[in-house]
Amino acid sequence: MERVILHSDMNSCYASIEAKLNPKLRGLPLAVAGNVENRHGIILAKSQEAKSFGVKTGDAIWQAKNKCPDLVVVNPHYDQYLIHSRMAKKIYYDYTNQVEPFGLDECFLDVTGSVHLFGSGEDIGYEIKERIKSELGITVSVGVSFNKIFAKLGSDYKKPDGLTVISKKNFRDIVWPLPVEAMVGVGPATKRKLNAIGIFCLKDLAMAPIDLMKSMFGLIGVKLCINARGLNTAKVNDFNHMEPIKSIGNSTTCSKDLSNFEEVFHVFQSLSFSVSKRLRENGLKACGIQVYVRDSKLLSQEFQVSLDQPTNASIILAQKAIKLFLKRYTWHLPVRAVGLRGINLISDKTPIQLDMLEDYEKFLKKESLDLTLYKIRKKYGKNSVSFASLNQDIHFDQNRTEIVTLPNQLVR
Repeated sequence: MERVILHSDMNSCYASIEAKLNPKLRGLPLAVAGNVENRHGIILAKSQEAKSFGVKTGDAIWQAKNKCPDLVVVNPHYDQYLIHSRMAKKIYYDYTNQVEPFGLDECFLDVTGSVHLFGSGEDIGYEIKERIKSELGITVSVGVSFNKIFAKLGSDYKKPDGLTVISKKNFRDIVWPLPVEAMVGVGPATKRKLNAIGIFCLKDLAMAPIDLMKSMFGLIGVKLCINARGLNTAKVNDFNHMEPIKSIGNSTTCSKDLSNFEEVFHVFQSLSFSVSKRLRENGLKACGIQVYVRDSKLLSQEFQVSLDQPTNASIILAQKAIKLFLKRYTWHLPVRAVGLRGINLISDKTPIQLDMLEDYEKFLKKESLDLTLYKIRKKYGKNSVSFASLNQDIHFDQNRTEIVTLPNQLVR
């Protein structure tokens, strides 16, 4: 039986919800952006009206206002975005239990087993679209197809408030003329490489020799080629499915540039509390760490190293992070942003092979101390206990980004 896959995408999600919360914003060129005072003045989302002026997600506010002088900029309300995301999922679950989030504002639905109850995929997609409009007060675009890749391309095809059916009969007419960057997994760098060998649209990608794609891009190149041919078989996972977590990290853009080792170490200490907490909550330990650094001229670098022993202790993570930072970062410029990520994760129940040359007793003391700190903070709040050195302005934004990396279900 041919699969029936839907992809539902909330149109200009953040901006649409802001306009719903404040009807005076409806019809205006609107953007949701971070706090300029904390140096997060980046466009996070924009309305269709702002988009028509060329405003893009990722623009600095000053860049966006150069494009659209009348742009209205508001701060994000993430609690409301999460509420609306949950409300949308509740509607999706009325049609299938195979609902897979793809970000806060997008979901895949496998309704193959539901068509005998609710009609065709197109009928279900239209009903969902109208329900979200009436019950949530925002619009979605829906793609209907026989695989996840084409369902997502369908939701992107007509915006806002659109519905597109991409079938085995019509996908060559709809999908193949699209530019190659429309395909999930093709970013700016991959686009440049593809264009360099004469691949500009998805038909070119579909017709490309598999051997050539593999030699130039590896396994991902093969997958991209297969996806363009309509042969993607990735399943839509049900609501009970949990993908293995690949990494857990936190990052922050500092309120002031950091100019010395001590300031960077304090930020790593603060970040490590959150990374450690998330690792413990998920029953994981990190076998390595990755450090992210962005300097005052916005040049980003990443460094990583394996750990002698897997750990989820914030004390150890912070110490290893600053050691790696000192070894790899040259102080040509001050530091604007810092990130810390635990990588190569394993279960905290995994037996560990001890190293005879390591002071394991010292390692265990640090882990024991850190576990005590974690339990106190968990019971009495994150501000109940900390390091004395952090009781000052360390130029650390408390509204930092929490990063959890999962496998990409679309391109694999």
